[in-house]
Amino acid sequence: MDNKNQLTLEQEFKLALYSQKVYKLNDQQIRKHLILTIKQMIIKDNIIKYFIRNSLS
Repeated sequence: MDNKNQLTLEQEFKLALYSQKVYKLNDQQIRKHLILTIKQMIIKDNIIKYFIRNSLS
């Protein structure tokens, strides 16, 4: 079995907590949360790209 993309026990726990919180939200709150999450993922990608570009120089 390939374990490269498996979550740690701590990550599984955090995921369960987030799932419980999201389950309690209404549709409008879920949309806002999803948009903020996607924005954070894009920012994270930009930071990673920045460090990769600058580490090669």
